[in-house]
Amino acid sequence: MSLDRLFKVLDIPIDYTIEYDQLSRGMLEKYRLFLCFRDGMVWPDGYLGPDAYTDYEGRLENSSRAVPPKSQTSTTEDQGEPIKDFVKDFAPTKPKTWITEDQGAAIRDFVSAGNGFYALHNSSHISLSSKNYRDVMGGRYIGHPPLRPFRVRASQNQHPITQGVQEFMVNDEQHYVEYDKDKSHIILESENIDGLVYEELGTKSISGWAYDFGKGRVVFTAVGHTIYAIRAPEYFQIQKRSVLWLLKQL
Repeated sequence: MSLDRLFKVLDIPIDYTIEYDQLSRGMLEKYRLFLCFRDGMVWPDGYLGPDAYTDYEGRLENSSRAVPPKSQTSTTEDQGEPIKDFVKDFAPTKPKTWITEDQGAAIRDFVSAGNGFYALHNSSHISLSSKNYRDVMGGRYIGHPPLRPFRVRASQNQHPITQGVQEFMVNDEQHYVEYDKDKSHIILESENIDGLVYEELGTKSISGWAYDFGKGRVVFTAVGHTIYAIRAPEYFQIQKRSVLWLLKQL
């Protein structure tokens, strides 16, 4: 798991789950910190890949044949032996959102009660389908260009998480996000220093924030599409300091 090294260094036990439908108040109540490292979609009819919902799919040479439907095969005969011949006309797939408002409220209430919530990378996408999740997470996903180098640095807002952390370059998805709350909570900014823009949003984007929510705390950091990005040395320091701050140990 990409976060194993982080929690090993911090000597903090961590439990993993991919069972998004089990997220609930009961599941969260035995923890002090909840991390979310996934987007807001599931693919019940098949999955092209991590970029299936972006314009990457549209740039495939034959995007309409990207994913085969379930169990569609035919057989022919060759010298008396059956040969499996996969059907070549494939149907495109559609994602569905998974979070419920009750699950979003469970996270909101968990943090408000005094616990920590670390939203990583594309978990900002979940805000598009849950008002309660967005309320506690603090913002929403807009979009991103393909993988390419960009710089990440601390904002002018002073914060314990970014104290002593140097700016760094990373080859990753530069996520563009909207932040809903006080701009003084923004702790990280990213910039494509080659002058490459994303749509009409320019070269710069918010790359992280941290703030108190009720009796608890929330951190969002946008970097993390690849294992190389998530373990970039300076970003690794930011993750460590984020976890400690969320646990009120920093």
